[in-house]
Amino acid sequence: MGNEGPAEGKFVTSVKVGPKGQIIVPKEVRDMFHIQPGNMLLMLADKKQGIAIQPFVSTNQMFADYFPKKD
Repeated sequence: MGNEGPAEGKFVTSVKVGPKGQIIVPKEVRDMFHIQPGNMLLMLADKKQGIAIQPFVSTNQMFADYFPKKD
């Protein structure tokens, strides 16, 4: 068993919280998700499950699932 690193399409790192509460999204992650300066990100937080950050545009399906249109 070697030291191959994470599987393709995955990235693991740590980020440091700055004095203003900001974090830097690593370049590898920005490239993976095509995140550009000015893009909006959605942060989800749950005390038991932790924190997740995803591109805001990916929320369209989530909102459609939670708030289906009534006919």
